[in-house]
Amino acid sequence: MAAAAPGKWRLRRPASGSCLVAWHLKPADLYSTAMSTDADPRTHDRTRTGAIDLRSDTVTHPSPAMRRAMYEAELGDDVFGDDPTVNALEERAAELLGKEAGLFVASGTMGNLVAQLGHLARGQETIAGASTHMVDDEQAGHAVVVGTSIRQMQERPDGTFDLEELEAAFRDPHDLHEPITGLVELENTHAHSMARPLTLEYTQAVARIAHSHGVPLHVDGARFFNATVALGLAPHALAAPADSVTFCLSKGLACPVGSVVVGGRDFVARARRGRKLVGGGMRQVGILAAAGLVALSDGPDGMIERLAEDHANGRRLAEGLAGMDGIESAGGLAQPEPGRLDPNRVATNFVVFRLSRDLDRAAFLEALRGRGVLMVAYPHGTIRAVTHYGVTGADIERVIGACAEALDEVKSRAAGRVAATPMES
Repeated sequence: MAAAAPGKWRLRRPASGSCLVAWHLKPADLYSTAMSTDADPRTHDRTRTGAIDLRSDTVTHPSPAMRRAMYEAELGDDVFGDDPTVNALEERAAELLGKEAGLFVASGTMGNLVAQLGHLARGQETIAGASTHMVDDEQAGHAVVVGTSIRQMQERPDGTFDLEELEAAFRDPHDLHEPITGLVELENTHAHSMARPLTLEYTQAVARIAHSHGVPLHVDGARFFNATVALGLAPHALAAPADSVTFCLSKGLACPVGSVVVGGRDFVARARRGRKLVGGGMRQVGILAAAGLVALSDGPDGMIERLAEDHANGRRLAEGLAGMDGIESAGGLAQPEPGRLDPNRVATNFVVFRLSRDLDRAAFLEALRGRGVLMVAYPHGTIRAVTHYGVTGADIERVIGACAEALDEVKSRAAGRVAATPMES
């Protein structure tokens, strides 16, 4: 067999058996080769697909600085607590949000789950918005794993719920028929209101009510830093009213995996036990935590301040879509007023809209795909586009053009169907 190039082993399957022989790459191969075809490091993965992917901010690929940090990460065993890179990430996250301790977890869902395990006893109840991720998108983990219920609050188009209704939602702890309220949860940014950021003043008001009942406040901050950037607040200021916060590294911060839960030391110790319970104990996971350290860093490699670019791109996309016949208000929490899409509803990196009734959503999304643009079907017949790292202002102009062409295509199809319909005699 011919020898492989020095320092580089190819993937091969042995003549017999099912094991694969993995390949070894030199460090430079891991993060520099894909960069060579594109001068803009934010689009270094575009050469692989050619598509502008706006389905979610979870589709991002790690930056070159993240790839270097991951390759060079100092490792230990995180279950034993001696992975120095994980420890550094947890300390950095706690410092940024003004909390005593942090816990690195595999996902935002796991973060919310272990936060509930850290705060609640079995049989207790959480008060949360009816359309939040904890209610709609976590397979009822609160019931299946934590053993608790959720009392759902009806939200308003700014992502908040009424404070008087919140006060009335607390259970009577002296009534043996009722569960005991043990937690209040907010989602910031609030996805179904087109990712509106919840203000510091509102968070403080909710915390005051919760604390007056002796109940902690947890913030599901999957896109917490989008909220801080949009509001012009330091992360520790917006986090201050909450007893715990979960934020995702793998969304707008562009890391490949992971979230962090922050709060008091005793709470984090309980959440750490909860992480082990749900199978979240990881070993040499500093390889992943290293990307998070880059994302949370100050300076040009950090990802927090850069989120303002995503917000500007989202607003520009909405402005371009708003002038197109066939693009309409999403309705519901995203934009309750009917008519055209209102760009003023875009406060962060979500653009949510619907097509006029005579146009086929699936056909529009397929027509976009054919033009190298990906968006996603969203609840209640809407369409979502999410701006993120790797999507530039020039890409947004291309998306606007593709949307106009895709609309023309589906309109032509709709007109053809009408023309082909036999007339009644």
